[in-house]
Amino acid sequence: MTEARVDGRVQRGNHTRGLILARAVEIASVEGLASLSLGRLSTDLHLSKSGVFGLFGSKEELQLATIDAATKIYIDTVVVPVMDLSPGLAKVWRLCVSWLDYSRGRVFPGGCFFYAVAAEFDAQPGRVRETIVALSARWARLVEKLIDQARAVGEIKEEVETAQLGFELVAFMETANAYSVLNDDVSVYRRSRTAIRSLLRHAASDPALVPQD
Repeated sequence: MTEARVDGRVQRGNHTRGLILARAVEIASVEGLASLSLGRLSTDLHLSKSGVFGLFGSKEELQLATIDAATKIYIDTVVVPVMDLSPGLAKVWRLCVSWLDYSRGRVFPGGCFFYAVAAEFDAQPGRVRETIVALSARWARLVEKLIDQARAVGEIKEEVETAQLGFELVAFMETANAYSVLNDDVSVYRRSRTAIRSLLRHAASDPALVPQD
């Protein structure tokens, strides 16, 4: 078999895998990871079931690959646009706003993908839950890191507890997502922004450092 033929097969396989995972992410964000099946995806995408099985091998591997695909989308949408900003309260604020825009914009049809699958697997032991737990901790660490950076440049009071402020910021974000999805109400995002701004102003060494937009 020629190298060109092998490369062509690899490219087709990668393309097919991408199509499958794009559809899997859509389904999982609305119906949950448990709703994924190799048979359903092969039917939806007009692919052979054996071909789909050959790419993933099991439902659990499909679920883990779907989480990985969603993670890449999440990072590109929420995190990357903020990372080049200078450390400070404005960067913490922009990260929170970026998350709220991601949820409100329905990057995933069911709202925040990770909020949905965390609720689905929070009491189910196994590799899927472990992966979700690790990603949740990674997100919390990022929020706390930006808070610590803002403190290091003198924009957050020394007495403010990083973990507590991070927890409260994430809580307001996730509550907005949950209420919006459940009630089909986007006004909660405005309320969440108001609550987050209030938290940051209270934590700030100078409330004027918190952006107004």
